[in-house]
Parts: sequence; structure tokens; C-alpha cells
Amino acid sequence: MKMQLYISPSLRHVTLLPGKGFREFIRVKAGSRRLSYKMLFYSLLLFTFLMRFIYVLSSVDNIDDQTKCSTIGCLGKKISPGILRGRNLQSASAVPQVIYQVLEDPSSQDEIVGGPDIPQTLEEFVTSMKGSNRLDAKTFAMKLKSMVKLLEQRTRTAKIQEYLYRHVASSSIPKPLNCLALRLAHEHATNADARLQLPLPELVPALVNNSYFHFVLPSDNILAASVVATSLVYNSLRPEMVVVHIITDRKTYSPMQAWFSLHPLAPAVIEVKALHHFDWFAKGKVPVLEAMEKDQKVRAQFRGGSSAIVANNTEKPHVIAAKLQAMSPKYNSLMNHVRIYLPQMFPSLNKVVFLDDDLVVQSDLSPLWEIDMKGKVNGAVETCKGGDKFVMSKRFKSYLNFSHPIISKNFDPDECAWAYGMNIFDLEAWRKTNISENYHHWLEQNLKSDLSLWQLGTLPPGLIAFHGHVHVIDPLWHMLGLGYQENTSAADVQRAAVVHFNGRAKPWLDIAFPQLRKLWTKYVNFSDKFIKSCHITAS
Repeated sequence: MKMQLYISPSLRHVTLLPGKGFREFIRVKAGSRRLSYKMLFYSLLLFTFLMRFIYVLSSVDNIDDQTKCSTIGCLGKKISPGILRGRNLQSASAVPQVIYQVLEDPSSQDEIVGGPDIPQTLEEFVTSMKGSNRLDAKTFAMKLKSMVKLLEQRTRTAKIQEYLYRHVASSSIPKPLNCLALRLAHEHATNADARLQLPLPELVPALVNNSYFHFVLPSDNILAASVVATSLVYNSLRPEMVVVHIITDRKTYSPMQAWFSLHPLAPAVIEVKALHHFDWFAKGKVPVLEAMEKDQKVRAQFRGGSSAIVANNTEKPHVIAAKLQAMSPKYNSLMNHVRIYLPQMFPSLNKVVFLDDDLVVQSDLSPLWEIDMKGKVNGAVETCKGGDKFVMSKRFKSYLNFSHPIISKNFDPDECAWAYGMNIFDLEAWRKTNISENYHHWLEQNLKSDLSLWQLGTLPPGLIAFHGHVHVIDPLWHMLGLGYQENTSAADVQRAAVVHFNGRAKPWLDIAFPQLRKLWTKYVNFSDKFIKSCHITAS
């Protein structure tokens, strides 16, 4: 606020008025024109105080020539830089240059004192600085750098250990699930009701009828497959039109058949079939099998196992996590590759919806058959756009190695990736392309390059093989990330038609996120005799 100063001609009154016309004012009564002894005394007292204050400011500013500017010294410079220094001075908020030099200089690493002298906490750091005889900026920076480096190393070690434990937990088969498979295999051998033909003979025509809604579910996990099929049928508005084709391997076929024989999902049609039941698979040459065998040999020879990955002291924790995940048995499982053979497996079908076994269906999926694919083969959700930047930020460069010339020459690193797990496949359009052959070709290229084109399983070659053949669908159809991050909002979950537990924290594992696991366990009947006998619980 601007003020106006009015002095009377007689100098007896001084009036201070606000500059905006307010009537309030301050009136100070002045003495006579003669200078009294009292006025002289007070003037000398004020002058002495000002001189002592200026002296203190100047002295404190010269104490620490390393920092250029102390707290009080900077105040002095702000008040009267001309009086105190007569030169340009650094502001109080500036960080001393010597601190930057110490923190940025790699050679200063050798000067860092290790062992017990390094402060372990912020409290210890403050105490050590207060008790030090050298209160200069360099000592401060060295102590700070040593403490931060120590904490960084401990954090890195803790993260890597966490990734290793999660890798071990996610790679193993939990005892309750193993128990369930064994109990059902025994039931299949001893109980005729557990060996029923699936589907019943009168429902077999539905398997090739294109007026039905056909879903393909490959899995060697009985409980997981049960949750997907149950949630799908339960949320369907026309369950009598739903056909679920469950594909499994040889060892899981008997317990899988026993489960769905004893737990029918009528009126839906359920088919359980093992890979060896397909003639083309049993008798023909399967390129993926050959590629998988070579892949396992290459990984065993050059990767050195999880111990070698964890022992690497130069790579960042998230890179180590990606390599550990690449070693997961899931990525060497044929169940993860069968989707590339869908046109051969279902030669009579025109369109199917593919479902992974680590997801939950939350609404009716029949509208997927009404989506116009515009001649494309694969209907999928893009994963580079969305509110959740951690999950929905995936582009080609997130999966493919663009430092390799073969990749950089053929693809755009910023092209948006898409999600595997819930896909609409137009099999008619697929049969007119070379997608499957392209997939096999790039698997071979990755093996020839010592797995240097990509690290993780089936999505990278899928991104390549389906390149140019993808039709983007609404992201509300398929919500991702529930297996590797827990910051999913309840509102987003409720809106999603399918929620996908992709990542290590599968809902049937102890490492699952508790608040998200409930979405999965609601479709498990914990009163079932097989579930109870194997001690499978909701938590």
C-alpha cells in the first residue's frame, strides 16, 4: 500500500496518510525546531545500534568463505549490499557450488569414508554435522553423498531380493493347487462321473456352430480355468449361447476333465481337450515346439540362471526384474503359444474370443461379436493411453530391443502396443494372412540373435506377427496390471468387463495383492469338498 507523508510548515506535525484515500491516518507530534538534548541522545543511541548491527552482519558473512553466504550474512547483503561488500553477491537461496562439485564428481567416491563413519539415518547425519569441527560445505557434501550412496545400495539390494523371492514364488506350483490336481486325477481314475464326455453328445454340434459365442481358454491350472469359466457364464446374459473350449496339456487333461464333469456350468457348453487330441499337433511338425526347445537350450547356456542375473552389480533393479520374469516357466509353456494356432485348431469357426487363465470376467461379453473388425484379425485394447501411466504406457520400445538393427529397421519404437489376454480373433480374416508363418520366422530370428530382439515370452513376437492386423477396441473391455501393481481404483475395476491379473502376483498365490484378490476369490466355492480338502482358502 502506498503512503503519503505530510509535514506541516512549522514542522510541529507529521501526518502519514494511506495512498488510496482512506481517512485513517497516523499523526506524530514533533518537537520544536530546536534540537533538544533528549533528541540528540536518542539519535546517538540509534546510530550506535545500527553500526553494531552492520558489523555483526559483515563479520558473520566472512566466517565461512566456502559457502559464500551464511544465513545472517545473506540477510546483511540483502539489506545493504553496497555498504557491506560493494560487489555482486550470491542470494541466500543459492546452493554453494562446492556441494555440486562434490556430488557430481565421480572421483570424489574415493574420498568417501566407509564403514561405521557413514551416517545411517538423517538424525545421525545431523548429529555428526553438529559435532564436527569442520563445518564447511565440502564436509557437508561428502557426508551427505556417503549416506545417500549407502542407502541407495541397500535399497537396490532389497529390491533385487524382493524380485528374486517373487520370481521363485510365481514360478513354483503352490501346494494346494498341486493337491487339487492330484485329488482330481484320482477321482478321474476311480469315479465314472468324473470321466463324462465333455460336452455331452447332444451338445457336440454346438462346438462348430457359428451362431454361438465361442471362447477359447488354454490352461494347465484347474482352479484358474474354473474361475474364468465360472465368471464368464455367471455374468453372461445368454449363458445357453456360450461355448467354452478349454485346451490343456496331457498331464492336466484328466484332472481338468474331472473338475468340469463334476462341476458343470449348464446351460453353457464346456469342452475340455488336450493338445495331443488335435491331429495336426500330434502328427505334424510344430514350429513352436522346436523353437521352445532351442529357446530353453539358449537360456540355459547363456543366461546362467537366476543366480547370475541377481549377481549383476551394474544393471538397474527393474532390468533384473524383467530378466527374472523372462525365465518364468510360463514363457516356456506351450499353453502360452497355442493362440498362434487357433485357425488350425478350430477350422469350422469364424470368430472366437481368446481368454487367458489369469483374468476374471465381470460382465456380459456377447457384444464383442457385434464389433466391426473392419477386416482386421485381432481386436485388442491399446496399452499406451489411459489414466494409469504405470500400466497404460507400453509402446513397441517397451518390449522390443531397438538397439538391434533388425528391429530398428522394421518397426517404430513409439508405436502403441496392445494387450494379449482378452482378444477377438477373426479366424476367417486370419486364414487369408501369413501371421502364423511370420510369428515362427521372428521366433527363429530371436534365437539366432541369442535372444537379443526381446526378452519376454509371446507378446513381442505377437506384436510383430499381428503388426498391421490389429483393430483397437474400447479399453473398458480389458483392464490390465492387477498382477504387478496395486494402485487400481475401485471405480475403474467396477467399470471393466474383464480384469487381468497379468504379472507375478497371481490371485491364487500368497503374493497376490489382498484387496485385488477378492475379485478372483468371489468365483471360488470354498465349501467344495476338493477345495476344502486341499486347504485352499480365501486369504
